[in-house]
Amino acid sequence: MADSSLTAPYEEQAKNILKGELKRRGITYALLAEKLKDKGAHETERNLANKISRGSFTAAFFMMCMDVIGVRQVSLET
Repeated sequence: MADSSLTAPYEEQAKNILKGELKRRGITYALLAEKLKDKGAHETERNLANKISRGSFTAAFFMMCMDVIGVRQVSLET
């Protein structure tokens, strides 16, 4: 497992990208939970809020969220 001091800036960036895309599209955590459920991922609104606020989610979770909210391109520039 990577040293958390090394990954923390990247976790923060992933969190900010995801939160920004949700906000841009007007998608709440409740709606995200519904969209993820349609894909077979059972996440509660509270669980999503906690997971996203920590920023320590997997790349697969990030990609699934991007997919269900319709993001096809992501800029890594901040």
